Amino acid sequence: MSGRGRELLVETAANADDPYEFDPETVELADEAVLDRLEPSVREWWVERFGRYVGGNGGFFTPPQREAIPLIDDRENALICAPTGSGKTLASFTAIINELFRRDRELADGLENSVYCIYVSPLKSLANDIHRNLTEPLSGITDLLDERGDAVDIRHAIRHGDTDDAARQKMLSETPHILNTTPETLAILLNSPKFREKLRTVEYVVVDEIHSLAENKRGTHLSVSLERLENIAEESPTRIGCSATVEPLSTMAEFLVGQNNSGETRDYELVDTRFVRDFDLRLECPTDDLIDTPHGVVQSRFYDRVHELVQSHTNTLVFTNTRSGAERVLHNLREYYDEYDEGNSGCHHGSLSKERRQEIEGQLKEGELDVVTTSTSLELGIDMPHIDLVVQVGSPKSVASLLQRVGRAGHRLGQTVEGRVIALDRDELVECAVMLKKAEEGFVDRVFVPENAYDVAAQHVYGMAINGPMREADVRRTLRRAYPYRDFGDEEFERLFRYLTADYEGLEDKNVYAKVWRDTNDAPDGEHHYEEFDVGERLIGKRGRLARVIYMTNIGTIPDSFTCDVKTRGTNEWVGNLDENYLDTLEKGDVFVLGGDHFEYRYRRGSKVYVDRTSASPTVPSWFSERLPLSYDLGREITAFQRDLLDRLERGGRPAAREWLRAFPVDENSVRAIARMFDEQVRYAGTESVSTDGRIAIEEQMDREEYRRKFYVHSNYGRKFNDGFSRLVAYHCSRRANTNVQVAVADNGFTVSMPLNRKVDIEAIVGDIAPEDVESDLRAALDGTDLLKRYFRINATRSLMILKRYKGYEKSAAQQQVSSEMLLSFAQELDSFAVMEETYREILEDKLDVAGLKEVFGDVRAGDVDVASTRVESPTPRSFGLATLMASDVVLAEDENAVLRDFHARVLDEIGDEEAAEHPAVSTDDD
Repeated sequence: MSGRGRELLVETAANADDPYEFDPETVELADEAVLDRLEPSVREWWVERFGRYVGGNGGFFTPPQREAIPLIDDRENALICAPTGSGKTLASFTAIINELFRRDRELADGLENSVYCIYVSPLKSLANDIHRNLTEPLSGITDLLDERGDAVDIRHAIRHGDTDDAARQKMLSETPHILNTTPETLAILLNSPKFREKLRTVEYVVVDEIHSLAENKRGTHLSVSLERLENIAEESPTRIGCSATVEPLSTMAEFLVGQNNSGETRDYELVDTRFVRDFDLRLECPTDDLIDTPHGVVQSRFYDRVHELVQSHTNTLVFTNTRSGAERVLHNLREYYDEYDEGNSGCHHGSLSKERRQEIEGQLKEGELDVVTTSTSLELGIDMPHIDLVVQVGSPKSVASLLQRVGRAGHRLGQTVEGRVIALDRDELVECAVMLKKAEEGFVDRVFVPENAYDVAAQHVYGMAINGPMREADVRRTLRRAYPYRDFGDEEFERLFRYLTADYEGLEDKNVYAKVWRDTNDAPDGEHHYEEFDVGERLIGKRGRLARVIYMTNIGTIPDSFTCDVKTRGTNEWVGNLDENYLDTLEKGDVFVLGGDHFEYRYRRGSKVYVDRTSASPTVPSWFSERLPLSYDLGREITAFQRDLLDRLERGGRPAAREWLRAFPVDENSVRAIARMFDEQVRYAGTESVSTDGRIAIEEQMDREEYRRKFYVHSNYGRKFNDGFSRLVAYHCSRRANTNVQVAVADNGFTVSMPLNRKVDIEAIVGDIAPEDVESDLRAALDGTDLLKRYFRINATRSLMILKRYKGYEKSAAQQQVSSEMLLSFAQELDSFAVMEETYREILEDKLDVAGLKEVFGDVRAGDVDVASTRVESPTPRSFGLATLMASDVVLAEDENAVLRDFHARVLDEIGDEEAAEHPAVSTDDD
């Protein structure tokens, strides 16, 4: 290190109020080379105001900072993958800030009145938080320079949908050098004639929480925006991505950097520091018997344990899987214990007002709240330095989500991440045990990037045409450079252009007009000649005088949603509301609970749902649309776990299973509960009743009380997979048995129910499904469903086929739905219509996991996965959850206890009462 750098460290260590616990004269710092890269003022600020020597780091910088700062300083594209709280965002900005200060000081006229760095975040709150966090280093370094007589001004500002007009206008005269924004606003800025010019100087783009963008169309939209920025920037911007623990890293990096015009992935470097933090994770269960322990006892033990954990820590964050669960946990903590009130506890989720959420976020940052309950809204973003424990109620459904959530604890490198998962459901016990074990082993679920989305492509081609005219070849190249469109071929482009030019008879009669024109450049004496292009060159341009206004007021990928009025047929009585997402789960004949009453779903018209009152049991759980689905990769790990557990049971019974399970990060209650469940399962229905990585297990039950034939299909590949799987099975059952088939879906399988006098061989159906037929069969199964209607509306709106805003009029989501239903049958008749094709693609690939289905059915065809069917008188222990899918919430599922106890009693009557050995009067361990 330079003499001044070493001297600075010595002075700081001696003078700091919080001295560093090292001797800078004798300790060799791992980051001397990084400090030497920084401008003196930047280095001084870092050491004095931010840096703290951490022995585990060997210096002042965290591992992601030490690796990333030199790369960014050298203008290398980089993906920084590191746990929450490891300083990856500051790692992104340090080299950029350093360069801007150096350049502003050295240049005679300083920095231009233009943007040099764009920071993109998925959340407005995250952009706000980064904006606040940038203020400290920029003002601190500026003050140091002022003391030396150097006048430097690095401006930063935030711009998103909430930015007022006055602030937007000010940015034109006093342009921020660092602009914080969101994917949607960046797309608008690229088409803003005045501000677009301010983007030509952009040299850096930082994409935060890139993993949360890449898996959906917001990321797809951003990837094309970055290529459009590439077109106008004076030099190719350096791209920096920040991600929590994610897999595969190479896919995330390729998504970040895109391709060059030759179709080659741009160069990038990986900063892989995903596992630099120490984790203390453990699964707990209030009892070793979640069925026969009285519900009140389970709840009492659960809340006592949460209270104990909160009281033994400074600030605790409690995640639940539903917003209602977050509200309920907070309410009960305040109800049961005097220690909690509105001053030291709170709740945070997306249904609360922005003001209330910001108030909670501010209190969290200051460490003022002992406990905050939440669903998903605090997974990303804001720095919460005082959180020292995360409690997860129920399964977070993926290792990545688990690590993201528990990473909120110990939000400083060098601190151990402490997380406790509390399971109140037997199926989730298995999920969580496998999840925590895989987390220990460094396993991470894959992120799947949507590809070749026509709706997003339509928006961007329209945007480019508005800025045009442009060469069609340049439009194609721009789109193909974006990772999600790298394989967008000529056939796909022709389909897209046919839609955008309204090249379908009758389309304009439906008020769907051409958005672009596509033609060759005329000769100089022609009507449409553009001097900047060669004669005969294929060009694309905008259609319509209001094109820019339509584009600016309608783009984006986040769909509007609405609630539907639920009315009874005949009487037209209003009985409540349903979120439209919930309708994805409903088929004609399904029964659901609303306001405590049971209703049978009949049909929907626009925003109205028509039902019949019924006394039948619910077939669809009320929470279905709210919870995250189990990841496909974790599901496959669970099937492998079940195979290994069966091996232990076969070799040494329950004691051997318990001994093996104790190597997992789980408590003794969890060990005993899991071992007992699988032991009872095998003794009741045999090993073939358990799904493994080599078997799909099916149970058939003749329920004579309800006069229903019920099948429980055990396929532990997650709810997306099982949603598609169940639709395939129901489609073939209906064709073979000519009857109405009811389906209910969960993460570990699904149920199929039909009248008792109908008989189908589901084992044969599953065995007969060819992987090459999966896609066509699913498309046929979707015909006429509310799922297809809703996604067509979403894609028609995204494709600007239906305009949300036009000439000052705003069309609500319910009105959009009515418009789309009038267009759907027409669109289905058109040949290769882009909006229709995108609707099917999104449902099949992004919602129903068609790739996973093809993989598993391919394994079945190859003989690598067997299909085994078992006839049972009553559901097996592994089917209890499937048989009671109407449970309202894992935190309060008391309505199911009586049914579960009845199921369990039947199993125990059949296999013999061996419970006494497991529950003697005086508790002992017979291992």
